[in-house]
Formats: sequence, C-alpha cells, structure tokens
Amino acid sequence: MSSPILRAENVSFRYRKSLPLVVTNWTQDFTPGTLTALTGPSGCGKSTRLYLLALMSRISSGEIHLNGRRVDNLAEAERASIRANHFGFVFQDALLDPTRSILDNVTEPVLYRGESPTACKQRALDLIEQLQVDIPPERKPGQISGGQSQRIALCRALITNPEVLFADEPTGNLDPDSAATVFSTLREAADQGACVILVTHDPDLAAQADLHLSLSMPTGDSNEH
Repeated sequence: MSSPILRAENVSFRYRKSLPLVVTNWTQDFTPGTLTALTGPSGCGKSTRLYLLALMSRISSGEIHLNGRRVDNLAEAERASIRANHFGFVFQDALLDPTRSILDNVTEPVLYRGESPTACKQRALDLIEQLQVDIPPERKPGQISGGQSQRIALCRALITNPEVLFADEPTGNLDPDSAATVFSTLREAADQGACVILVTHDPDLAAQADLHLSLSMPTGDSNEH
C-alpha cells in the first residue's frame, strides 16, 4: 500500500475552550489513489474533520502531516500556499461568485498559485464538458440548478489537479443523475491517483468508497484545556 499523503495524529478540536471537544484524539491515514467516505449523524464532526485536514481550521491539539511534513503549526500564509498547491475543496453549497462567468469561477484557484487563468482555459473547458455543465462558459451563474452549480464547483476543485480533494456532502442537495455524475467524477479522480475524502449521508455512496469511516457522536471530554 502507498505511504499516506495525509495523516491526522491524535487530533482534537473544540470551538472554544469552554466548549466540549468535537474531535477527540483522532488518528487516521489517507493514501493516494483512494476514496474515503466519512459518515455519521449530524454533529459528529464529519465536516469539522474536513476543515481541519484542509487547514481551513486550526486543531486544538495533535498533528497533521502532508507528505510526511507537519503542516498544522505553520503560519497562515504557508497554510494558504498548501491549500492552493495541494488541495481542492467542494463545499456543500457551491459558493460560486455570481459576478463572474462560469469559466472565471472554474479557473479561480489558479490565481492563488500565481498562475494565469488563460493557461488553463482549455482544461477548464474540458472539465465543463466532461461534467456536462450545459451552460455557456461565458455566462454568469445567475439562476441555475443546484446540480449545475455543484458540477461547476467540482470543475473548480479539479482545475489544479489537486493531490487531495475534499468534498463536503457534494451530492446532498442533488437529483440522482447529478449526484451520480458528481460521485463518478470523484471516483475517477481517486482512480487517477488523487486522495479523495468525502463527507456524505448517502449509504450507497459510502459503500462504494475504498474506506468507510463511520463516526459517532462525541462522548464526554478529555483533560485538555
């Protein structure tokens, strides 16, 4: 088996010191070429774990390693650079910019890498076609369906060929056909070598993952403060 690209080691997290832990002493490896599904009841910390792994939130204790290097304790500028150069993220709500064209929304991540969106225009158009976004790329999102928005968001996450692709319930609000398209694209990304980490409430999708982590509600607290 491949060495883990991403590792959570004894990770704990609470939103404030006065609140109980949401994540407690969590250790987990994630390897390239695999799709991992996180499931569990609302409030068990599924999305929280994604945000911690993606360096969007800071852990309370423990360590996070990327390619064998500890990254949780880096300055924010370095964390942002890692997110831009190694990660892709699909949010539950697509979070498209309504003032920009679909093409500009898709190519946005390359700006954070200091690259020209023009250089990746063809890849963006290929992704838009692959995910069957039936909207002219020059058009602004405007009033479009949830399925179309999520497909555009997935194009945006894939544009940089990320090593790790995070997806937070990307099919939760979609019709079956759109959900199948989104999941098959995530599956394909993993098959091509990416590490895909998916939060889902759908047991059928979880059953198709290489690794299924069924999480439970936090119980009690530890001595951390």
